Amino acid sequence: MMAALRCVMLAAIVCGFAARPFAHDLERTEVTLTFEADGSFVLDVANDPDWLLLRLEPFAVDAGITGPAVVRPAIPNDIVKRDARLASIAPVVIDRVVLWVDGREVRPTSAEFIRPRPQTPADDLSPLGVYRLRGRMPTDARSLRWFYGIVIDPYPMTVRRADGRVLKETILGKAWSETIDLAGQFEPRSPLNVISEYFVLGYRHVFARGLDHLLFVLGLLLLSRRFQPVMAQVAAFTVGQAIAILSTIYGLMAAPGRAIWPIILLSIAYVLVENLLARKLTFWRLAFVFVFGLFHGVELAAALTAVGVPRARTGWSVLAFNAGVIAAELTVVVAVMMAVAALRGSRPADVQIRRA
Repeated sequence: MMAALRCVMLAAIVCGFAARPFAHDLERTEVTLTFEADGSFVLDVANDPDWLLLRLEPFAVDAGITGPAVVRPAIPNDIVKRDARLASIAPVVIDRVVLWVDGREVRPTSAEFIRPRPQTPADDLSPLGVYRLRGRMPTDARSLRWFYGIVIDPYPMTVRRADGRVLKETILGKAWSETIDLAGQFEPRSPLNVISEYFVLGYRHVFARGLDHLLFVLGLLLLSRRFQPVMAQVAAFTVGQAIAILSTIYGLMAAPGRAIWPIILLSIAYVLVENLLARKLTFWRLAFVFVFGLFHGVELAAALTAVGVPRARTGWSVLAFNAGVIAAELTVVVAVMMAVAALRGSRPADVQIRRA
């Protein structure tokens, strides 16, 4: 009798663990809200498609959306039926989310289901399905709070403002988001405003977080006693830097993430060591400075991406940011050379930077 009871209890536990993924462990929620300058928005809500079908089917029945219910597909034909069912019940998703804007609700006007891509051997988990909701915000909207009513687990939410700023938040399951700033993003911005803002951002970035760039540029001053070789090296460095920023922002060059930092540290060490071994500027010195400028530029592009760039003024913002970075680096070069010249009682063009 006791053995039979133990078997029943064990079976219940196993069934409970087997059922848990379909309760909420497979939510895997990801939310992205993207605004355009005219006030329109695209809201992408991604979840595991099997979980979506399990959670939304009761709401679809209540809404009178008829059709064959397919739960837990096991074969390709069932997956096709599952995706077709998820597409047919897309309208019920609009009532499962809340966009609370300045004290009132803004409802999406349309919803569509984007089926998950085919799973590959490289995928640890099955790809997510996406409900894409579209609508329009008041152009004077200032704040937003978000709620997704059918989830339990924490999930990330990314808000891409029309002015290029990117806001991120982790929402603790069935809870409201923090207040999200919407103010000012729908106001038209002239190229001059964008240029001035991003020039200042680039200039400030070098002094606030660009110690690696400053150390590299200062290392260039230790090779030559003349102004012209110093400017040639700075030019090679800034050209490489500019190429990398533009290429990374426009997707022509992939950002290697944290792997970039060892290379940047190596570039600083290379310049310092070569200053002890070389006595004049060579072609290879310029080539290495240019290549290291590319890596420094990739790091700067990552910083610019984190700030965000306005989609309608991407070119102007990238060029202005790069110009601000170059201006900051030149400020340091000129200031150091003038200080050394003053100490030696000579002009910047006659500065002699001697080794110890």
